[in-house]
Amino acid sequence: MKPRVEFHFDFGSPNAYLSHRVIPAIEARTGVKFVYVPVLLGGVFKATGNRSPSEAFAGIRNKPEYERLEVQRFLRRHGLTRYQRNPFFPVNTLRIMRGAVAAEMDGFLPAYVEAVYHHMWEEPKKMDEPDVIRAALDASGLDGAAILARAEEPAVKARLIANTDASVARGCFGSPTFFVGEDIYFGKDRLRDVEEAILTG
Repeated sequence: MKPRVEFHFDFGSPNAYLSHRVIPAIEARTGVKFVYVPVLLGGVFKATGNRSPSEAFAGIRNKPEYERLEVQRFLRRHGLTRYQRNPFFPVNTLRIMRGAVAAEMDGFLPAYVEAVYHHMWEEPKKMDEPDVIRAALDASGLDGAAILARAEEPAVKARLIANTDASVARGCFGSPTFFVGEDIYFGKDRLRDVEEAILTG
């Protein structure tokens, strides 16, 4: 039997976006479909005492430059050409992550994920303003107003909190985090290990 493979993601992480763009090729090679699990990165950081790389590496000589170099290498390795750094980064992702939970509950998470990642990291927008979110979702063929309204429902809010708490309880401290069965892998650079773990069972 193939293992269950999970991708715990927040739209605010550029590395999660890059992982999202590589996942389809891994799915094609392994025959395993990744399960996308929306979590709130701010909640993960608060629960674990972690900080974003831009904060953690601030003031460290050469480290930010090297991280940018690794991104460029990753883009070339996987033939990714649409990535653009979001000029509004960091973006408060609370609304769009609640939207992801709503989309999951209502059965259109893949379309929602594709739309939001496009507007975050390919045609970057300030995706923490309701009017911007609504217009972006509408432009992608989704009902932006309905999704934003759904995202304010107590059941949706509670499910995002539960997802985040459960992810942290399993070892998550950032995004992207992957689980192959119960084995945890962190970061886009562990995707090769994730694929190997899938193939070896």
